[in-house]
Amino acid sequence: MKPNPLFNGLYVPLVTPFTNDLRLAPDALARLADEALSAGASGLVALGTTAESATLTAEEKQTVVRICSAACRAHGAPLIVGVGTNDTAAAIKSLRELAATGDVAAALVPAPPYIRPGEAGTLAHFTALAEHGGIPLIVYDIPYRTGQTLSADAIAALGRLPGIVGIKHATGAIDATTMELLGCPPPGFAVLGGDDVVISPLVAAGAHGGIVASANVRTADYAELISLWHLGSAAPARKLGAELARFSAALFAEPNPTVIKGVLHAQERIPSPAVRMPLLAASTSTVHRAALLASRHRDRPLPASVPPSGRSATTSTKRSSPSDAHGSADDA
Repeated sequence: MKPNPLFNGLYVPLVTPFTNDLRLAPDALARLADEALSAGASGLVALGTTAESATLTAEEKQTVVRICSAACRAHGAPLIVGVGTNDTAAAIKSLRELAATGDVAAALVPAPPYIRPGEAGTLAHFTALAEHGGIPLIVYDIPYRTGQTLSADAIAALGRLPGIVGIKHATGAIDATTMELLGCPPPGFAVLGGDDVVISPLVAAGAHGGIVASANVRTADYAELISLWHLGSAAPARKLGAELARFSAALFAEPNPTVIKGVLHAQERIPSPAVRMPLLAASTSTVHRAALLASRHRDRPLPASVPPSGRSATTSTKRSSPSDAHGSADDA
């Protein structure tokens, strides 16, 4: 039987900072990684959709993983890396390459996008990755991007595979499948919310934590939210969760991560709000509205009564075994 889940608390899927001429800004990425972990994040996610990974070159991806790995090593925190492909053989190759680095705790992998292989094909895909990829997997359930829905039975079957350690639940709804999953997750299987706007009720209902793109901006607040629910402090958690839901909605008023990058630039934390096409920079008015919400509660150290949201001796950067409602964080 698997032990308790290895992954819990807040995981921040970092943006990839660019310069005005769209070059990678590695120093800015290193600062963001350190800031997120210092503010209470349990770990980081590199190369998700929030990172604009589809537009990064192979060399840039290696640089991003190297920078995030260094930050996680320094903080004793786990790194999760996104691996998205609808080619099973290519995904296995990518997973093996990640495993060889020794610095990646798990890979975040969606159901095969666009192809829609059906539930049996999806289960076969993940079984092959778990058996041959050489690294723990977190299933990314985001059907409005992949076109493939996972039933509660399918998720339970995946959770029984020894190489699969969790799921990022980003189905755009809290429905019967959600409640069945949260009510009885497989042993050792982490349920991480991936819809920022509803992260509070998901954790209240039993999610172990979340992969929250909005936490690029207000890391400490999202870490505190998850910790409050885990501590059973319902009243302050509900109040903070309602406020953060409004904030997340503002960040996702335009395609992710355009508004997040605009706010980070306004805060002088990244050199430019630039995104790579086909994304276009968010409008000034949208960024201004989100920045106002961000400035009301700038990140602060967690109070002594609220520990960081899940980092513990059971999570490390090396293990040998084993995130949108249409306006929320869909992206690792």
